[in-house]
Order: sequence, then C-alpha cells, then structure tokens
Amino acid sequence: MKLKHANLAVTAALLSMVCVQGGASIAKQLFPALGPIGTSTLRIGLSAILLLLINRPPIFSFNKKQWLYCAIYGLGIAAMNLIFYMAIQRIPLGLGVTIEFIGPLFLAFAFSRKWLDVIWALLACLGILLIVPWQNNSIDIIGLVLAFVAGTFWAVYIVVGGKVSKIMDGRHAVSTGMLIATFFIVPFAIWDGAIMDVTPSLFLKGLGVAIFSSALPFSLDMFALGRLPAKTFSILTSLQPAFGALSGLIFLGEFLTGMQWASVACVVLASIGTTIFNKEESVKAEVN
Repeated sequence: MKLKHANLAVTAALLSMVCVQGGASIAKQLFPALGPIGTSTLRIGLSAILLLLINRPPIFSFNKKQWLYCAIYGLGIAAMNLIFYMAIQRIPLGLGVTIEFIGPLFLAFAFSRKWLDVIWALLACLGILLIVPWQNNSIDIIGLVLAFVAGTFWAVYIVVGGKVSKIMDGRHAVSTGMLIATFFIVPFAIWDGAIMDVTPSLFLKGLGVAIFSSALPFSLDMFALGRLPAKTFSILTSLQPAFGALSGLIFLGEFLTGMQWASVACVVLASIGTTIFNKEESVKAEVN
C-alpha cells in the first residue's frame, strides 16, 4: 500500500509540473498588457476564489499552529510566483525555471543522507551551471538574480508545504494559503495599477492561468508532499526545467542552445535517478 501511495504521489508531482509550466506560458502572454504583478495577482486571486469555493476550509476552527504554517506557506506562494514572473519577463522561461531550481537543489543537499543522493544532486547542479550563458552578455542579470530569489521561496514552499500537510487537511491548507497569498500581493497590484486594465478576454486567460498554474498544481503538490520525503520531492522537481523549456519552445517560440538543452538533460537524468532509487527503497521497506 505504501508503494502504491508513493507511485500516486510521483504521478501527482509530474502532473503538477506539466500544469504549472503550461500555465506559465499562458501567463507570459499576459505580460504586455498586465505586467508580471498584474498577471500574478490575477492568477493568485482567482485561484484563491476557486479553491475556497471548492474546498470550503473551516478557517475559524484552525489553531494557532495551523494559522502560522498557512501564513508562511501563503507568503512563500505569493513571493515565489511574483518574483518568478518578474524574472521570466526578462529571461526565457526554460532558463528561469532552471535557475529557480537552485532552491529545491539546496534542499536535496540539506536532506541527503546517502552518497547516491549527493550524486544526483551534483548532476542537477551541473545542469544548472551548463544552462547559464556565461559568455552571453545579452542575458539580463537582474532576471537571473530574480529567478534565484524565487528559488529560495520555492524551497520555503516545499519545506512548509510538507509540514502543513502533516497537521491539517491538504486541501484546506492550499485554500487558506492561497487566500493569505492574495492578501499579501494585492497591495503590490494596487501600487502597480495594471490590474485595472483587465478586459473580459484577459480575465478568461487569467482564469486559465489560475487553474493550471496554481489551483490544480498546488493541490497536486500538497498531495505529493504529504506522501513523499522533502528530499525526494525536491530532486523530482528537477523535471521542471524540461517542462519549462518545452513550454517556452512550443507556446512562446523561445529557443535554447545545444548546451542549454544538455543541461536540461542533466537535471532530468538526476530526477529519474532519484525517483528510481527511492522507489527501490520503498520496495525494500515494504518487503521488510
């Protein structure tokens, strides 16, 4: 039964990545009209409304610990999404996702207890080093820095998401976290002012972004985080650069160099390696 749950958790994590990168491609198409702040606000706000209506979390019955974890979780969501959108406004989606992966990669090192875990993490690290265009002065340095900062909040999202899923219903945690994220990001949207330019067409695109980039993937992530170790989930998400690069190529016409595609292959191989290894560990544990 434990192995079955682990397989379902891995599937949920993969589906989450497909959704979030497809949604990011749609979101980037909204940047010319709404900018990253307006797009991020539309995404998070609509996601919060959808999740609250569907899951109906009993927010008045939460204890202090649950509220604290939900608040940190929501702050991580808001900061991760807002800063990442600001990054991919300046750099290609695939490059941004790969740099952002430094956050989960750090967790992979921090939680490693076996030498094989370090090998997979080092392979993913090699991929990140390869994808950075060190000789290309046209790449926006601010965009790279923003992607790195977004990766820090991605690590917070993973750690806190794993903890909050242990003390309350995952659906309620996601819904409440998105509500808190909305309260956090709205002042930035008011200051920016672009959200006031939303048209019915932009609203529908924003709704699609909300569903595919937040409501659905965050729910899938919470399911996976409740059944996988943070270390496993962190390296598993190394597939994000591959999905990001493919989404950027298919939907946005963003091309990567051969070296950058090789880097994507490195992080994908690291993800496959750690997933297979942990699956073998699960089988041994079930047999024993």
